[in-house]
Amino acid sequence: MASPYDPFKQEPINQQQQKKRGPNLLLLLPLIYAPVLPLIRITLRHKPVLRDRLFTAVLAGAFVHGTYLVTDLYDVESK
Repeated sequence: MASPYDPFKQEPINQQQQKKRGPNLLLLLPLIYAPVLPLIRITLRHKPVLRDRLFTAVLAGAFVHGTYLVTDLYDVESK
């Protein structure tokens, strides 16, 4: 009886996966929005309504981005 993983029956790697050699830019995105959060608080000190709305929007975007990355990771592991 054959095991579910047979190293001799491997399929060839997709050619698109072979050509893609650069860093995954989605994983580098926190390096952009992480320093932006304190800068929003500092630079918009005198406009509290705009500061709070912009800070909340960037923070919500960060959470959505993190959720996307985690769910994508779980999808890859489940297949």
